[in-house]
Amino acid sequence: MPALAPDLRKALLALPQKEKDQLLTRLVAQDAVLVEQLSYRLLELDDDTDALETRRQRLRTQVDDPVRGYHQTPNDLLHIVRQLQTRLAYHAKITGDTFGEIELTLRLLGNVLRHQPEAVARLHGPTQPLLQHLARRTHEVLRQTTKLHPDYLTELEPALNDVLALLYASAAAPLARELGVPVAIKN
Repeated sequence: MPALAPDLRKALLALPQKEKDQLLTRLVAQDAVLVEQLSYRLLELDDDTDALETRRQRLRTQVDDPVRGYHQTPNDLLHIVRQLQTRLAYHAKITGDTFGEIELTLRLLGNVLRHQPEAVARLHGPTQPLLQHLARRTHEVLRQTTKLHPDYLTELEPALNDVLALLYASAAAPLARELGVPVAIKN
């Protein structure tokens, strides 16, 4: 994003407060993500002390429901997993909730590996994209956890080890080994 020229910056700051407010609201309205971030920060957090937990609970429901059903092909399941992963990333972008994104991603991965045994049992043509995605997402989550405070990692360790055990019990094990995903973590 280009910086403002010093002269323009000075002129903007010299504007009357009412004009600055109008410009600010027009500019903010042009960025949908910024509008939602501000709405979360300024409205939700002020009204509801559990706003973050409420959002997480809604996402938990979304993560749990579609993964458990029957899917025609592994690609159908992969499509759903990617959509859910996009929602989780958007949640983190809006709320700044990295811990929640990691926790919910682990829940999603665990649900797929646990509730879709037919889709993760064999590594062959139709299942390969799904299994590659699961191995890469697990690798990415492990990388994300290194940025968290050690106390959070302690809290996530059982879920991480559960997902790792499920991953290595599935047909994605060779793909995970290739990526360097550990069999278990110890904090």
